Amino acid sequence: MNLIERIERQKREKMADSIDAVFPLDPRIKKAFINIQREKFVPLGFRHFAYKLEALPIAGRQWISSPLTVAKMTQYLEPIGVDSVLEIGCGSGYQAAILSQLARRVFTVERIGRLVVEAKRRFRELGLHNIHVKHADGMHGWKEFAPYDRILFSAAVERVPREIFDQLSPRGILVAPIIKGDRQIITRFNKNGRKEELEGCLFIDSKRGIE
Repeated sequence: MNLIERIERQKREKMADSIDAVFPLDPRIKKAFINIQREKFVPLGFRHFAYKLEALPIAGRQWISSPLTVAKMTQYLEPIGVDSVLEIGCGSGYQAAILSQLARRVFTVERIGRLVVEAKRRFRELGLHNIHVKHADGMHGWKEFAPYDRILFSAAVERVPREIFDQLSPRGILVAPIIKGDRQIITRFNKNGRKEELEGCLFIDSKRGIE
C-alpha cells in the first residue's frame, strides 16, 4: 500500500469511527465501510466531502445518502452472510457496494439509465463482481432471481408493493423508509407479517425517482 492509499484508507477509517460513535456498528459492517472507497461514488467536484456524514448530489437530480444513513439501513437489514440481497434503487451504487462485502450476491434495480451505466463502471473498476444491476422500474423488483433473503429500499415509499413482498424468502427481512404523513420512518418487515418502526429518516421520495 503506497502513501496515497494509506491516506485514503485512514479517511475511511475515520468516517467509520464517526459512524460507530453515534450508531454502534457490527465489526463486519464497519469493515465494509473501511473497504469501500466512497469517493468513487460521488461527483468529482464533491470528493472532498466524500467522507463527511452528509448526503451529496449525484447525476439525474438524485442523491447519495449520508454514510450514517447507509450504515443504519445496512445494519437494520441484517445482511451478514446471506446468499442474496435485492436493492430497490441503485443510485450511485454505494449502498450496493457496501452490501457486496456482506452478502454473497447483490441484485440492484435502477430506473435512470445514466446511473445504471455509471454504477456498472464503478463496480467493474473496483472489482465488485458479485453485484448485478438491472435498468428497470424498481417497484417491480427482479423476479428472475427471487426469492431474496433480504430486500432493501433506497427511496421512501408509501407502501411496499405486494409484488416485492412476493420476492422475499420465507424467513426474509425487508427494510424500507415508509412515508407517514409528513414523516419518513425506517421500517423493517418480516415475510411472516411482523413490522417494526425503527427510527425517523429522510430519503428522496420514490415518486420523484429511486436514489
